[in-house]
Amino acid sequence: MALSEEEQRLLEQMEAALAAEDPKLVNTMRGTGPRRVHRRRAALAGVGFFVGLALLIAGMSTYLFLSVLGFVVMVAAAVTAIYAWQHVGSGPDHRTGAERQRASQPSGPDSTRNFMDKMEERWRRRRDEGF
Repeated sequence: MALSEEEQRLLEQMEAALAAEDPKLVNTMRGTGPRRVHRRRAALAGVGFFVGLALLIAGMSTYLFLSVLGFVVMVAAAVTAIYAWQHVGSGPDHRTGAERQRASQPSGPDSTRNFMDKMEERWRRRRDEGF
């Protein structure tokens, strides 16, 4: 049974309101989240790498141009795979590794003081031991 135009319009309005309110839920329900897209790109790049490898090997025995083309395809696929794979692991927290490391370390005057205490202790030990 088909929806009437009024029901179709109401359904579209409800979908738009849900998408505006909770885009993560909409992505999950559609199955097109960023992790899935990046995973698919990484898989396609892996296939592209092997296609480039086949071109490289085939070009060795026939045409030099095929070898060069195969090498370029392999490099492009490898770069794409690395970029995509880095984004597969990132969940809701999209910070880089350095930013995550900085966030996990304590900050503030206490951590600075502890660092300075350690450095002073090392300096005293070197001075006392004659290094």
